[in-house]
Amino acid sequence: MRKIAALCLAGMLGSVSIAAQAADVAVVDWREALMNTSAAQRSMNQLKNQLGNQPQQVKQLGQQVQQLQQRLQQNGDVMSDNERQNLTQQLQQKGSQFQQQRQQLEQQRQQAEQAFLKQAKPKLDRAIEQVVERHDVQVLVDRQSVVYSADSLDLTKEVTSTFNSLQ
Repeated sequence: MRKIAALCLAGMLGSVSIAAQAADVAVVDWREALMNTSAAQRSMNQLKNQLGNQPQQVKQLGQQVQQLQQRLQQNGDVMSDNERQNLTQQLQQKGSQFQQQRQQLEQQRQQAEQAFLKQAKPKLDRAIEQVVERHDVQVLVDRQSVVYSADSLDLTKEVTSTFNSLQ
């Protein structure tokens, strides 16, 4: 009877130490945590204001390119050589404009994102440090690199909240 009690006690102690070890590890998606902050939302709104109606113009240009492609595919057989050549030239010109403007927009977006990341990184690091200390986490792993983790191990929302509370 004592052996059974001792085995049960040993089993319970073993499971407690496993649970304690599991709490030493947590996951965070730092990109999500950062992008959900109020600072990121302000930065994205600022970028939208800077870009104005450029994204809409690029979208419209892309639609024009698609329409020209469809027209050439559907009616190219019955067009005269001159009409087909003019339409092809128009398509190339609009396609080139579309690619150039789309690339400029993407470059502006990337520059704004890099500037925000550079400015926000120290604050994000402090927020992560505070959350790690609060939970006594020994190992923090990027959620993107994890195959599976319980939701209780994910500290992403708490990092966002802590970031927003920092001055």
